[in-house]
Amino acid sequence: MADLTATEWYKSSYSNHQSNCVEIARAIHAIPVRDSKDPEGPALTFSQSSWATFINGIKAGELPVS
Repeated sequence: MADLTATEWYKSSYSNHQSNCVEIARAIHAIPVRDSKDPEGPALTFSQSSWATFINGIKAGELPVS
Protein backbone atom coordinates (compact mmCIF):
# COMPACT_ATOMS: atom_id res chain seq x y z
CA MET A 1 0.00 0.00 0.00
CA ALA A 2 1.32 3.44 -0.92
CA ASP A 3 2.11 6.00 1.76
CA LEU A 4 -0.32 8.87 1.06
CA THR A 5 0.29 10.91 4.22
CA ALA A 6 1.94 13.81 2.33
CA THR A 7 -0.60 13.74 -0.49
CA GLU A 8 -2.50 16.92 -1.36
CA TRP A 9 -6.17 15.99 -1.80
CA TYR A 10 -8.88 18.02 -3.53
CA LYS A 11 -12.57 17.81 -4.38
CA SER A 12 -14.03 18.19 -7.85
CA SER A 13 -15.24 21.64 -8.84
CA TYR A 14 -18.55 19.90 -9.63
CA SER A 15 -18.83 18.70 -6.04
CA ASN A 16 -21.33 20.39 -3.77
CA HIS A 17 -18.54 20.53 -1.16
CA GLN A 18 -20.89 18.98 1.36
CA SER A 19 -20.50 15.52 2.84
CA ASN A 20 -21.21 13.36 -0.23
CA CYS A 21 -17.89 13.79 -1.99
CA VAL A 22 -14.86 11.88 -2.95
CA GLU A 23 -11.44 13.46 -3.00
CA ILE A 24 -8.69 12.72 -5.48
CA ALA A 25 -5.00 13.49 -5.58
CA ARG A 26 -2.55 13.83 -8.39
CA ALA A 27 0.23 11.31 -8.35
CA ILE A 28 2.85 10.21 -10.83
CA HIS A 29 1.88 6.55 -11.27
CA ALA A 30 -1.62 6.30 -9.83
CA ILE A 31 -4.71 8.33 -8.99
CA PRO A 32 -5.68 7.88 -5.32
CA VAL A 33 -9.34 8.41 -4.40
CA ARG A 34 -10.86 8.57 -0.90
CA ASP A 35 -14.11 9.39 0.90
CA SER A 36 -14.02 13.02 2.06
CA LYS A 37 -15.98 12.10 5.19
CA ASP A 38 -13.21 9.69 6.24
CA PRO A 39 -9.89 11.33 5.33
CA GLU A 40 -7.96 8.96 7.59
CA GLY A 41 -9.64 5.93 6.02
CA PRO A 42 -8.48 3.87 3.07
CA ALA A 43 -7.89 5.19 -0.41
CA LEU A 44 -8.41 3.37 -3.69
CA THR A 45 -5.78 3.85 -6.36
CA PHE A 46 -6.37 3.73 -10.11
CA SER A 47 -3.98 3.80 -13.04
CA GLN A 48 -4.03 7.05 -14.98
CA SER A 49 -5.55 5.31 -18.01
CA SER A 50 -8.30 3.67 -15.91
CA TRP A 51 -9.16 7.00 -14.28
CA ALA A 52 -9.27 8.74 -17.68
CA THR A 53 -11.60 6.02 -19.01
CA PHE A 54 -13.87 6.47 -15.98
CA ILE A 55 -14.00 10.28 -16.34
CA ASN A 56 -14.57 10.07 -20.10
CA GLY A 57 -17.41 7.58 -19.50
CA ILE A 58 -19.09 10.00 -17.10
CA LYS A 59 -18.69 12.91 -19.52
CA ALA A 60 -20.14 10.82 -22.36
CA GLY A 61 -23.16 9.84 -20.24
CA GLU A 62 -22.18 6.17 -20.25
CA LEU A 63 -22.25 5.90 -16.45
CA PRO A 64 -25.06 6.91 -14.09
CA VAL A 65 -24.30 9.96 -11.95
CA SER A 66 -26.42 10.88 -8.95
